[in-house]
Amino acid sequence: MILSGKLRLIVRLSSKYLYIQLAEPSELGDNVLAFVCSKELGKFGWKASSCNTSAAYLSGLLIGKRALDLGIKEAILDIGLRRPSIGARVFAVLKGVTDAGLSVPYNEKILPSDERIASEHIASYAKKLLEEDQQKYGRIFSYHLSQGLKPESLPDHFRIVKNNIIKGE
Repeated sequence: MILSGKLRLIVRLSSKYLYIQLAEPSELGDNVLAFVCSKELGKFGWKASSCNTSAAYLSGLLIGKRALDLGIKEAILDIGLRRPSIGARVFAVLKGVTDAGLSVPYNEKILPSDERIASEHIASYAKKLLEEDQQKYGRIFSYHLSQGLKPESLPDHFRIVKNNIIKGE
């Protein structure tokens, strides 16, 4: 990757956040041109976890937008030591970056579905659980509820935050 001379889209995950950098290789070390931590999504109204698939996509969209503002048009993905698996969060970041307009080579098969990125599977499970077992619903989704976010409305929340990012920082 370094020998290619292309900018690297570096994606790293911790237990709480995603860290994304656009770095230019040099003999003295990488020169970071743009950076996003998923914690920044709160500025755009994001109330859910900062390390899930939706947050990964939104963080990718944000760094893609920043890259284009800097005149960056292409990069290559660097997932480090992560094992690539279909639909992984690192590939949700990739989808966000490419949806923003940055050119990054990839195979369509590795991307998570739009439904998964928008958390529709979580919303449908939350609706089902709310009808069947409200106590379990409250326990499983306690974080969302403490943030004033009903888990069954996650897809709408995702779309609102996505639009906020697209409109601008």
